Amino acid sequence: MESSYLPNVQVVESPVTALPFDSQIQVILSWAQERMSKFVCVANTHMLVEAHRSPNLKSVLHLADLVTPDGMPLVWMMKLLGIHNQNRVAGMDILETLCNAAALQNLSVFFVGSQSEILNKMRVRLEKDFPDLCIAGMEALPFRPLTRKEDELIFQQIKISRASIVFVSLGCPKQELWMAQHRGRLPAVMIGLGGVFPVYAGIQKRAPQWVRNNGLEWLYRLIQEPKRLWKRYGSTIPVFVFLAARQLFKHEGATILRSQPTRIS
Repeated sequence: MESSYLPNVQVVESPVTALPFDSQIQVILSWAQERMSKFVCVANTHMLVEAHRSPNLKSVLHLADLVTPDGMPLVWMMKLLGIHNQNRVAGMDILETLCNAAALQNLSVFFVGSQSEILNKMRVRLEKDFPDLCIAGMEALPFRPLTRKEDELIFQQIKISRASIVFVSLGCPKQELWMAQHRGRLPAVMIGLGGVFPVYAGIQKRAPQWVRNNGLEWLYRLIQEPKRLWKRYGSTIPVFVFLAARQLFKHEGATILRSQPTRIS
C-alpha cells in the first residue's frame, strides 16, 4: 500500500479520523501485520471534553495515529461537518472485529489493564468466541500510577510476547497517556478501550442496538452505574453540546479536513 495520510475532521478542537468502520479496521490490521508502533484513541464526548480542558490530553489526541468516533454524538457532528459516510467506530465492535481478524490472520493480541477477575472472564469468552485467537498475554494493572520499574516490566513483557495488537484498559486519560508514552518503543498497535473489558467479560451489559443507534448509551450506562457516572456526564455532556454548537455556528457546517502526521504504511 502506498504511503498516504489519514483524513480527519476537527470536532470540538480535537481530530477524529474521517473513515468508515471497515476502512479504519483495515488500517489497524495493516499496521498490525507490519508490527508498527501506533496507537488508537477511541473517542467519545467525555474524552473530547477532557481534551478541551487538558492541553496534555489534547496534544495526545493530535499525536494519535487514529482517533475513532466511538459515540453517536461524534458521528452526528461529523455528518453535520460534511462527512456523510461516517458511521460509528465503537470500542466493543473494534475488539470483536479485530479479534476475529487476528485469529484468521495469525496475529497475536495482548490485554493490559483492568482487573484479574475481569481478564479471566474475558479469556473464557474469547476462547469460546474465537478459538483460534492467539492470546499473547493478559496483565492486570493497579489503579494507582505505575512506578518506573513496574512500567518497564510490563513494557518488556508485552514486547517479548511479540503481540501485534495491544488492547489497553486503564480509563481516560490514563490509557491515552500510557499509549503515547510507548509509541515508537512498542512494536505493536495499541488501542485504548476504556470500559469495554468489563462489558465483554459480562460484568456489565451493553446497551441494546436501538439505544446505541439513538445516542442514548450514556443513559443506559448511567442507570447501571449512577454513583460513578452521574458527575462525569453532568460535567461533560452540556459542555460538549455547547462546544459543538459553537463550532457549527462559527464554521456554518463547513468541513475542515487536515492530514494527520501518520502514514498508513
